[in-house]
Amino acid sequence: MANLTVRNLDDDLVQALKERAAVHGRSVAAEHREILAKALRQPQRKTFAQVLMSMPNVGLEADFARMEDSEPVHVSG
Repeated sequence: MANLTVRNLDDDLVQALKERAAVHGRSVAAEHREILAKALRQPQRKTFAQVLMSMPNVGLEADFARMEDSEPVHVSG
């Protein structure tokens, strides 16, 4: 396995990594590996089916019925 050294990180970022590692019960190095693995190994694009499945249920089809205008709108140009 390879080693990775990351230089010039903001102190706040390092602190956030330490805190996140503690919450997950991991070492800082293990948390760093997990973050990198999740960011780089997951598919970069969702399929159309995945996008559709992730859409929340927002109501019944009847809730989105089109209402007919009583008078047509005319645009002059």
